[in-house]
Amino acid sequence: MSAGRETAIAGSADVVAVRRLVRSAAIEAGLSLIDQTKIITAASELARNALVYAGRGEVRVHVVENGPKRGLKLVVSDHGPGIADVERALTDGWTTGTGLGLGLGGSRRLVDEFDLLSEPGRGTTVTVTKWAR
Repeated sequence: MSAGRETAIAGSADVVAVRRLVRSAAIEAGLSLIDQTKIITAASELARNALVYAGRGEVRVHVVENGPKRGLKLVVSDHGPGIADVERALTDGWTTGTGLGLGLGGSRRLVDEFDLLSEPGRGTTVTVTKWAR
């Protein structure tokens, strides 16, 4: 795994910065244009969730290898209120905010690996990986 790059999320301009960072890393990892778009979209949704629900967060981006495979791993974390019911939060259409409720479930469908850890009162960490084809 590469040393990685990290950026803070404290405002909407930071969500744009996350998109740029992930695009650059996705190109480095050798992802196709379609897979770049998928991981950038997932990163944008996850970063926006951290901003909306926790007020701030951070994203760590790593180019990863597994044998001959290369890919991109993102770790999006916050220290917000956490998610009381993770399974329900992953259900399309369910939201505690004003959005469409597609963020977490949609993000999960856009990547190859998805892991969500959340503890009410302590925050949430979402780790996603997209492998080059």
